[in-house]
Amino acid sequence: MNFELKRLYLALFIPLLTSMLMIAVFVVGQLPGMDFHQAGIFPRLPESLGGIVSVIFIHASPEHLLNNVLSYLMISGALFYVYRYVAIRVFLISWICSGFILWIIGRDSWHVGSSGLIYSLAFFVFFSGVFRWHAPLIALSLLVTLIYGNMVWHLIPWKIDDPVSWEGHLAGGITGFVLSVIYRNYPPQKPVYED
Repeated sequence: MNFELKRLYLALFIPLLTSMLMIAVFVVGQLPGMDFHQAGIFPRLPESLGGIVSVIFIHASPEHLLNNVLSYLMISGALFYVYRYVAIRVFLISWICSGFILWIIGRDSWHVGSSGLIYSLAFFVFFSGVFRWHAPLIALSLLVTLIYGNMVWHLIPWKIDDPVSWEGHLAGGITGFVLSVIYRNYPPQKPVYED
């Protein structure tokens, strides 16, 4: 097996594994008597702190699950492939910090889904390319903008009683931006050429 193919397989391992868990949890949650919404986050409720870990696996509907899984697979795959030296740290910190910020700033309601993690990874990938100012990474940033550009509009509430957790999106965006600043000097970097 050549190096690039092996690298691709390794980059997809965690995204595929977590996606399969998201799907499995959703399927089990559809069984009679099963209701997993309380494994989400209810802001400032101490009993829901555990939801910071489990929230990414809980989804409200098949459409919610499908949208999140597809977005998550693309953006996490890009993270683990391109930013492999910091990917696991960025992934874990994004997961926990976006959930914790949501727990602090969210409305008094149950928040579920992996959007906070997705937003964090997307913001990290976008701003990492901008900060490194290296053509292939900028191209990836532009691709993120093309695919996820409308994400920025979901960082604020659109209407009263909006069922979408914009607070989760905002928590993820903040986390991803801060991580892109912290890890801006890690590989990959723009090559330095000597005369």
